[in-house]
Amino acid sequence: MKTALLDFSLDELKEYIKELGEPAYRAGQIMSWMLRGVELDDMTNLPAALRARLSESAEVGVPTVARRLVSSIDGTVKYLFRLSDGQCVESVVMKYEHGNTICVSTQVGCRMGCRFCASTIGGLVRHLRPGEILGQVIAAQRDTGERIDGIVLMGIGEPLDNYNNVIKFLRLVGSPDGLNIGYRHISLSTCGLADRIPRLAEEHLPITLSISLHAVSDNERSEIMPINRRFNIDTLLCACRDYFDKTGRRISFEFTLIAGKNDDSVHAARLASLLHRYFGSEPCHVNLIPVNEVKEREFRRSPRSRQFCEELCRLGVNATVRRHLGADINASCGQLRRAEGLGDTTGGIASDAVTDEADISGAAVHTSALYPRSSKSKKKAAAGASPDRTEAEKTPDGAEED
Repeated sequence: MKTALLDFSLDELKEYIKELGEPAYRAGQIMSWMLRGVELDDMTNLPAALRARLSESAEVGVPTVARRLVSSIDGTVKYLFRLSDGQCVESVVMKYEHGNTICVSTQVGCRMGCRFCASTIGGLVRHLRPGEILGQVIAAQRDTGERIDGIVLMGIGEPLDNYNNVIKFLRLVGSPDGLNIGYRHISLSTCGLADRIPRLAEEHLPITLSISLHAVSDNERSEIMPINRRFNIDTLLCACRDYFDKTGRRISFEFTLIAGKNDDSVHAARLASLLHRYFGSEPCHVNLIPVNEVKEREFRRSPRSRQFCEELCRLGVNATVRRHLGADINASCGQLRRAEGLGDTTGGIASDAVTDEADISGAAVHTSALYPRSSKSKKKAAAGASPDRTEAEKTPDGAEED
């Protein structure tokens, strides 16, 4: 197996080059080429002998474009990238007035088992290396000829299930020696590996943490997100509150609206009550997402996105409805890979296809066993019992169900 040079920081690349008996400055030349997606044979300012020697034992490893779809509506570009071992992942480039944002994948497949998600249907094949995540950004910049200004780790895979590789990717992509994308323009989305959130706070990376919440009670969340049986809502939100206390970074909560499941006024009131209980007047944000309809799933898109958003805002919760970009190309991750017949592997939440990096299948973890709560977290959590047994379940005066 060849050494993947994109996995290296500049300092690591210098050490690698020096071990080959070459001057350290060659590493800077190689890094400059790699960040433009250039393979070793085409690095013209390197001696031919060095290029040949490197090619024998190393590779850059930028993924190739297996398929490319462009939205005629808004210019969104969806990629199916082929990795060096033949596996495929998806990325989506979204164009905004302020710049371009890419949604990247962090795993080939996913073992979290979320019932509304296409990415998890085939289970987990393997984790992506740091350079394979970085390579998606580089390949997209090379293909579009435009700079990527922001990154969301919301593609195929659970980022915190591939923790070490994702953290190294973040350091590589944000480094002045790398693509130098500002951390405040990077969002990481997790389905709720609560034991990794305190660790993430200690990394001192000022990224935005997004939580895939999608339900307001443990019973409802466990039904659609098996990870909740391991880390329930109280454990997750206490970890989120501690993350906010340690980093000062506003947390975003993703809430997929499913018709007839979680889109009525009662759920809006319960969601507002839940966030007020753990965060009080501290800033947080709810990103409402109309569910992506997948033929293998029974969930249907809610017609109440706007009403639900207005109800949250009236209850003092900052909320927006996510723009549905690339609607004509099925831009949500996981769907193109499955359409190509690449998501039909055996896996899922109990998969043993890879070595477990995060324990997601054991007994439920109580909050007190996870980490010492901050005083603020204790105060917020003490305001009520489990989310399944709270006043938030009651319909507020004047609220009506559609």
